Amino acid sequence: MESLKDKIRKEGKVLSETVLKVDCFLNHQIDSKFMLEMGKEFARLYKDEEITKIVTIETSGIAPAVAAGIYLDVPVVFAKKSTSSTLNNHTYSREVKSFTKNKVYNILIAKEFLNSNDKVLVIDDFLAYGNALVGLNEIIEESGATIVGAGIVIEKGFQPGGKELRSSGLRVESLAIIESMNENNIIFG
Repeated sequence: MESLKDKIRKEGKVLSETVLKVDCFLNHQIDSKFMLEMGKEFARLYKDEEITKIVTIETSGIAPAVAAGIYLDVPVVFAKKSTSSTLNNHTYSREVKSFTKNKVYNILIAKEFLNSNDKVLVIDDFLAYGNALVGLNEIIEESGATIVGAGIVIEKGFQPGGKELRSSGLRVESLAIIESMNENNIIFG
């Protein structure tokens, strides 16, 4: 998606060779109109998959997931990173390590929101090592639902997640793949 690459070049900040800050439009402040453009692109990529649900992890995956959900006309379910008084023992859960925060989360999805009739598209903001997608895929499989693929806003192609997930047979569609970056330049694949 060329418009996303342009936006990353103009508004993104490279903090290191592995960390890109895009909080001005994606995961702190949200550019709503641009988010809808990305949602429309995810819908175009997966329009023939008969998706019934979109699944993501809170917090940064919610906006692109909702944007895609609008165009695919399906509900969005997000895995919570902490338990609450409204969640009971009827949940699917997995431990997932966040690359950015270097922290392990126990993600939870209420069983009532996923079932064997669902065809699921996973949406997330970044793909680095693939831990979030692996955890979500395990929850989806446990529920009996079918995962049809993953939509990623920004993939770090220099980290192994995308390659490993694709080699396992998962369809992964990334709107922008960064092959390398430094403070002066971002190279897209």
